[in-house]
Amino acid sequence: MRQVDRALDTPESRLALRGLALPDRAPRPIGNFRNVMRIGSLLYVSGQGPVEAGGGLKTGKVGGDVTAEEARLHAELVGLNLLAVLKDYLGDLAEVRQVIKIFGMVNAVPDFADHPHVVNGCSDLLCSILGERGIHARSAIGVGSLPNNITVEIEAIVEAGA
Repeated sequence: MRQVDRALDTPESRLALRGLALPDRAPRPIGNFRNVMRIGSLLYVSGQGPVEAGGGLKTGKVGGDVTAEEARLHAELVGLNLLAVLKDYLGDLAEVRQVIKIFGMVNAVPDFADHPHVVNGCSDLLCSILGERGIHARSAIGVGSLPNNITVEIEAIVEAGA
């Protein structure tokens, strides 16, 4: 029975239990760079934004026209896109050994101070989907602007198997 339980306890099954799904395609880079660069077992994942499955972007200034709670949901969407990039590159999320660090940038008004709460959307998603392998070091900062006026951009460093 325990073998069956382990077989069903995969990142994809955890996504399904939460009613979430990865996009069919990982978001494509918007410039002359790769989504992932691999050096040994480390994957450097380029910054991802809150891109919806249909290609729409979540935009605006957090603390202005976007609430911290809305931006937290946007950061969760970024987490799904990070996982989609990893699945696209690795073929299977089971190959993720450890999320080492994420760096979150929040497009915020100057007096906004709750950047960690916003980036928790991504952190909480990674931990709930990858378990212990999703726990990571992290930085969360506010910035004056982000590409295409997106609300949140997050990059990651991940250790992966062969």
